[in-house]
Amino acid sequence: MKALTFTLVAEPPERLDLSPLTPERLAGIDRRDVERIQIGMTKHGSKVGDIFRVAGSDPTNIVFEGGCTRLDLVAQGMRGGSVRLVGNAGAQAGRAMRGGKLTIEGNAGPHAGSGMRGGRLEITGNAGDHLGAPLVGELAGMNGGVLIVRGKAGAFAADRMRRGLIAVLKGSGDHAGSRMIAGTLVVAGGTGEMPGYLMRRGSILLDRAPARMSPSFVECGAPESVFAAIIDRYLIAEGILKRPLLGSAPRKYGGDNAVLGMGEVLFPR
Repeated sequence: MKALTFTLVAEPPERLDLSPLTPERLAGIDRRDVERIQIGMTKHGSKVGDIFRVAGSDPTNIVFEGGCTRLDLVAQGMRGGSVRLVGNAGAQAGRAMRGGKLTIEGNAGPHAGSGMRGGRLEITGNAGDHLGAPLVGELAGMNGGVLIVRGKAGAFAADRMRRGLIAVLKGSGDHAGSRMIAGTLVVAGGTGEMPGYLMRRGSILLDRAPARMSPSFVECGAPESVFAAIIDRYLIAEGILKRPLLGSAPRKYGGDNAVLGMGEVLFPR
């Protein structure tokens, strides 16, 4: 069967909620019924058929051809299968994913990967602020899975992260890993000021020293680190990095001692 393909035929007149268009929600639904699904978020009430040309029949393999910053909630809650967006995505791409793979061949807006619990989200371009971070009122951000950004990420990446892995390959903004509860954040290409601000636990791995550390972190020297060697091998084996990030004895800062203080920030000597 050919992939179920949604080709963008017109600039959306409103923001769109694409959360109904996931493999499990489209299973067993006739194409005509798919075209009648309402995805508009304003009084216009746009339906799938108003915005996309639908082709193919395999709902486990979904492709969106043509991107737009008004395409919100791509693959929200997805539990399995594959979704690929050729172009840019709006806000909250991959929100609350439980499984499967989402690939965005372009940039993504704010809160990509927010509330993830499983699966793999890969963004080939840049990501906005609050990557993998919680929405207002939520207690935790990303809670599992793997999130890869091949470009840059904005401020507050991995805010209140609890589990999983986030890797940003061309730099991030200020306060990366702020308020982390646990999990692993990898940033290559440099990061802004105050990484790990108010983090309780977890690991932030950098390819160079940050612009400025929080004053309540404590330098722990450069001990031999088994964890550093293991994570380097994992990142290369998964195709995330091409060469080791840390080496065998990276510099280590522990903190943030303004709170629980059991987190760590590691970067090469």
